[in-house]
Amino acid sequence: MNSESPQPSTIAPFTERQLPDSTRISYAQLCVSDSDQALRFYRDLLGLVETRTEGSTTHLSAYGTQKPFLLITEDADAKPKDVRSPGLFHLAFLYPSRKDLAAILKRLTLHRWPFQGFADHGVSEALYLADPDGNGVELYVDRPRAEWPYRNGQIEMVTGPLNLEDLLSELNRPAENSPPCPQGVSIGHIHLQVSSLRAAQEFYHNALGFDLTQSNFPGALFLSAGGYHHHVGVNVWNSCGTSPAPAHSRGLTRFGIHLGNEQALRSLAERLRPTPFWVQDLIDSFVVHDGDNIHIDIT
Repeated sequence: MNSESPQPSTIAPFTERQLPDSTRISYAQLCVSDSDQALRFYRDLLGLVETRTEGSTTHLSAYGTQKPFLLITEDADAKPKDVRSPGLFHLAFLYPSRKDLAAILKRLTLHRWPFQGFADHGVSEALYLADPDGNGVELYVDRPRAEWPYRNGQIEMVTGPLNLEDLLSELNRPAENSPPCPQGVSIGHIHLQVSSLRAAQEFYHNALGFDLTQSNFPGALFLSAGGYHHHVGVNVWNSCGTSPAPAHSRGLTRFGIHLGNEQALRSLAERLRPTPFWVQDLIDSFVVHDGDNIHIDIT
């Protein structure tokens, strides 16, 4: 594990909070080798709803929600995912309640899907697994914000054991049956493996304007808007000093950040347009890329 420390930036950071509290991760797009295999996981097992297919890309959303937040693109010729290349560490689906998380834990257990781990992070309770292409997936529920631990002005996320028995006890409470992926499930955060913490901080904090919420976790940084524990996590545990993944590789191809504020969108576009991170303007949005060539749609 490399615990590279962030260094001063060549881009002046924001002098005041610029990203609105409404900022969130809006979607992620994954390149997979076999869309049927991926859909058996995301649609049939996790319960995401298939809303439409355009060419080789299938759009998935939560139950009762038309806005897709996961795009699955099939490319049988795509290069296999390299576990050391910068890209997706895990995609984190936020559940609206502990009972919803307990229900999906029980469902996955009944279907004998392998878990990679379980954790109590102080701010959240989480289940870890991987999809058929090896993309990391986190399923989690937040604790109330009043219970989040802080130290020296920063959120202090920890990794402790998750009390699975207590979580599953939520299912003993009477309630109406709900679908595997209930309304309200969203992408709570995205965690990336990057080649450099310094470069990641320069882009996500100094350029985009995310607040740095935790910087004392070895080999990792966590960033957010609106006081959330993190919308973006980055680490160099497997990928320090490596080159960006080659074009047409399996795994994360791009993701979206929704600001929910037109003035903030215009201001951020003006700030980023002259930087090396700029890619292009789109209708009501723009595209940038980080230091590892991961493309991000800002809406």
